[in-house]
Amino acid sequence: MSRMGCKKSLLYSMCIYFFFVLSLCSNAAVTAEYSGLLINVDSRESTNLSGEWRYIIDPYKTALLKSKSEPKAVFLDKINVSHHKMMEYSFDSSPSMSVPGDWNGQVAEMALYEGLVWFRKEVQLSELDGERYLLHIGAANYKSYVYVNAKKVGEHEGGFTPFAFDVTDNLKVGRNSVVIGVDSEHEDDSVPTPVTDWKNFGGITRDVHLVRVPTTYISTYSIQLESSDIIKANISLSGAEINHREVTVRIPELGVLVTGKTDSDGNITVKVKTPEDMKFWAPRNPMLYEVIVSTADETVSDRIGFRTIESVDGEILLNGDPIFLRGISIHEEALGATPNRATNKASARALLSIAKSDLNANFVRLAHYPHSEITTRVADELGLLVWSEIPVYWDMDFGNKKTLALARKMQSDNITRDKNRASIILWSVANETKRNKKGAALEQRTTFLRTLINDIRAVDGTRLITSALHKAKPKNKDGRRVYVVDDSLAQYIDVVAVNTYQGWYSDMKLEDIAKIEWEPPKDKPFLFSEFGAGALYGYRNDDLAKFSEDYQAEYYKANIEMCRNIDGLNGLSPWILKDFKSPRRMHGKFQKYWNRKGIISPEGQRKAAFGVLRGWYNELAGP
Repeated sequence: MSRMGCKKSLLYSMCIYFFFVLSLCSNAAVTAEYSGLLINVDSRESTNLSGEWRYIIDPYKTALLKSKSEPKAVFLDKINVSHHKMMEYSFDSSPSMSVPGDWNGQVAEMALYEGLVWFRKEVQLSELDGERYLLHIGAANYKSYVYVNAKKVGEHEGGFTPFAFDVTDNLKVGRNSVVIGVDSEHEDDSVPTPVTDWKNFGGITRDVHLVRVPTTYISTYSIQLESSDIIKANISLSGAEINHREVTVRIPELGVLVTGKTDSDGNITVKVKTPEDMKFWAPRNPMLYEVIVSTADETVSDRIGFRTIESVDGEILLNGDPIFLRGISIHEEALGATPNRATNKASARALLSIAKSDLNANFVRLAHYPHSEITTRVADELGLLVWSEIPVYWDMDFGNKKTLALARKMQSDNITRDKNRASIILWSVANETKRNKKGAALEQRTTFLRTLINDIRAVDGTRLITSALHKAKPKNKDGRRVYVVDDSLAQYIDVVAVNTYQGWYSDMKLEDIAKIEWEPPKDKPFLFSEFGAGALYGYRNDDLAKFSEDYQAEYYKANIEMCRNIDGLNGLSPWILKDFKSPRRMHGKFQKYWNRKGIISPEGQRKAAFGVLRGWYNELAGP
């Protein structure tokens, strides 16, 4: 490489590094295109672009070819005003589908499609008043190409986190064309990789908003308990004049009013003593307070709960008291025979209410990616403790710098979006990674995950850090086989969690599962993040054949008995609440491309194991 080439390469690397440092800090000023994150969109003045969007399927990704040939430039959204002119695409004559939504469940011939689809929405604007306009996409799976009035405003990679672009200069009075290309295909360096154990729903799966903000606006804020007696607020402004601007934080019900001025970077930190009459948020009393953040130009309102979470002497303490996590894992799929990835308040409440009210759970593990903001807000309202995870999953390329950068950005954006949700007590950096690797490969994995752990510690000291581990092995202890967690990552996380499937992916007898002994870590809380067995709803078998409800129920009884005998167990989130779609599950009788480990059917019918787990949780919860 030439000296000039080396300089360009170094400059590029420095720019990438600087970008991710800014994103982790969540206080970057607005640029010409990418606006950073904008939290709490529902509290802003905006136009919700949900509804019918025209779409064009582009399986060969023709529109992305490096060619200036007009027929390939779908994003230009050219309107054919003459039938004498040749056009090879037309949004106006194309079908439409609902946004938010996935194409797999809406269009029969696209049920198994993975690839590129172009979406178009027309937006009529009667005036432009000198304020700023941000196009905010809640999530689109997996890679997005965004154009407004035929001009590219940006790209985004990642299927479960929000992104926004400043599109002010792209808009005009009258008809505006918003075109978003969404490519659901994953590569080996993607997060996650192409092979997962859930359906890869493609599309614009969460709401799209055109948000109107002042020229200087509140971009992010974090208002939480620093300790039981101190409320700490961090606020960041973005836009034209961010330095030395007055910012006010109010909690009217508690009589809190605090004011300060931002620094030269547009950031401010203020603290106030916790009012004596403040009620702490908890599962039995999920108290939320209206919190108002305002400047001279803007007011943003939120509903926030205040609680503490800590790990002390191997116990999890909520508001200073020990708590046992009676949990269940959940995928982001709505109830129904044809599930979808789009989430609204009704669908989120339906799933979480089954966990909270019917199962008597106080805890949900949201696997294996950030679920909708709607879900975490409903968890706040219902009083469910939450494990939130990014899709660092299975055997990834942990030595790939691009993959690490993607994972760090996803994690940063997830934390920024949800850091005001009292329900979230655990950030998880991964699930079942490098299960059978040794040497350099294992070291790469550990370095990768330690980077994510260190990133969390730098920006959020109010929650615990975990990872769903998969490596446990028995060791001889006084002639007994005692299982221990055998994973080097355990020393770096706050809560040690392990997935175990003895008796399902092994020939271990049910009576032997109940007798398994575990040796939890002495100084850290210990959870079972997964155990489970498949069952087809309605299939009963007195001989306890696998995939029968009877086997699943007895399997749960055996694992519960195992849990009863573990001194130092702090909770569990069995796999999983509801059957979910998975192309990996191919058994023609029992699975039919569903993972059947749910304790309810796709439509919500309770399997026998549901009653088994509910009985134990009722016992644990007490009167």
